[in-house]
Amino acid sequence: MTSSIVHQPASRSVPSGPSPESLERLHNEAEGLIQPFNYHKPSGIGTAKGRVDLGRTDCIHGVVQVVKRDGGENNLHYHTNIDSLWMVLKGRAKFYGPDDEVIGEFGPQEGTIMPAYARYWFENVGESDLELLQVVAFHDRDRKDSGRTDLAPQRFAVGSSERYEAAKG
Repeated sequence: MTSSIVHQPASRSVPSGPSPESLERLHNEAEGLIQPFNYHKPSGIGTAKGRVDLGRTDCIHGVVQVVKRDGGENNLHYHTNIDSLWMVLKGRAKFYGPDDEVIGEFGPQEGTIMPAYARYWFENVGESDLELLQVVAFHDRDRKDSGRTDLAPQRFAVGSSERYEAAKG
């Protein structure tokens, strides 16, 4: 016995999108927010960690963290409002999860992605300063905080990092 059912393709609604005038306005607004930058490691960082702000929009933020030997974010924590991409530029980093389970040890041009609510901590395991690129994507664009929640006492006061800005242009 053969089937007499004929399958029809599902109808698709095509979004109309913005008008050409609105699209041009959106292009102009976005292009006015482009932020070229030039990263150089700051000299003379006086704390265990320095942060160089590369740029920020309402949904992403780029930072290079410079972590001295025996410094850095060395307590278990998570973030409720960001996903983070981490990539080692120079040095070596080791990331850990709950119960100090090793997530990975990374050298230059290696890293990991941490979704919101993933518990982790990291340390500099190299012989020199660690330069670690962090790019975060905000879940709630109206909030400018990461929703950091500490699960263990901070050994390095996160708010005490020296802060710098990358050269613009």
